[in-house]
Amino acid sequence: MPSRQEIERRYHNVREAMRAEGLDALIVCGNQYAGFEGAVLYMSGFEIVHRYVYVLFPLKGEPTLVFPREARWIGDKAKPWVRDQVWPDVPGEWIRQRAADGNWKRLGVYGLDFVMAVRDYRQLERGPAELVPFDFQFDMARAVKSQEELAEVRDAMDIILDGFWALVEAYRPGKTEAEIMAPAVERFFARGAGPRMMNILLSGERGEADAYFKVPGHRMVQSDDLLLYSLEITGAGGYWVEFSRPLIQSKPSRVTERMAQAYPEALEAARALMKEGELASTVHRAVADTFARYGFSLGHLSGHSIGATMIEYPAIGARSEVPLRENMIFSLHPQVVDQDGKICLYTQDTYRIGKNAGECLADVPWKFFSGRETRESALT
Repeated sequence: MPSRQEIERRYHNVREAMRAEGLDALIVCGNQYAGFEGAVLYMSGFEIVHRYVYVLFPLKGEPTLVFPREARWIGDKAKPWVRDQVWPDVPGEWIRQRAADGNWKRLGVYGLDFVMAVRDYRQLERGPAELVPFDFQFDMARAVKSQEELAEVRDAMDIILDGFWALVEAYRPGKTEAEIMAPAVERFFARGAGPRMMNILLSGERGEADAYFKVPGHRMVQSDDLLLYSLEITGAGGYWVEFSRPLIQSKPSRVTERMAQAYPEALEAARALMKEGELASTVHRAVADTFARYGFSLGHLSGHSIGATMIEYPAIGARSEVPLRENMIFSLHPQVVDQDGKICLYTQDTYRIGKNAGECLADVPWKFFSGRETRESALT
């Protein structure tokens, strides 16, 4: 549970953003989908177990947790610090009436495009208040992490690396993709990640990985398969981190080797620019330009801000003209693809924006892992 000082800091920052947009109140949406539950946890302390919930956060006054009636017995309602809680049949109808009673004119919504339930939107659009998309503003208000938050991020990073080394130890040809992943997931759950994880995979044969993500399944792994496990979890505090390194026992293909040559240069160029005052777009261009010199392009954005929600603003992308600030946290995950868009290489690291350069939170070198390494040997 965050301290009272931390809660007040969060609320102050969000209300400052609300005032700038002329909002009377804000609906913070969250649901069970991996990565979409965190904004509710951030604003109320409630951990979503199933279904969805809203935090109704007025510019003045105390917030309310608004649950659908069918979720009354799902989740520990004594855990959140927000004590005002209601369970209407249709939450959107209840919020619409609250807006009318309060004579609210502008109602911000975090999660309007991807999270809010359609039945609630239908009710709200009939109400007196204008619905104002508020994702970017909300994320920017929480982008700079406090010392309490940074402690939670580092704890999550320790958990994900614990799982990674369990995965490396389990990696052997003759096992399935799922069997190799299983020890990592066991560590994650045991150390507090709970259901807040999304562990997916890029893989392929003959030293190359196909350029699409999938769920690790029952495919038997061969020695020349390239495995790129994308590990994405939170710790008990609910802060997301991401990490990945390539695994293979035989030699990578010539194309994969060429991609790999660019990675250390691209990652170091990004780290050097992850500093106070630099634009997020500049970091993206440094990564993209490095791979372009080697004849490759990026499959998607270089990365994104990350926190209690898996993907937050700002992105590390070509059009993200947002100045970075010290103690923002970013996932940097360049996926490099060949000219046909069929073969890829991938990595993930979590960084803290520093005063003069970025801090990579993982103490793991970028290399191809064979399954013979240990955490101790990797640092020597």
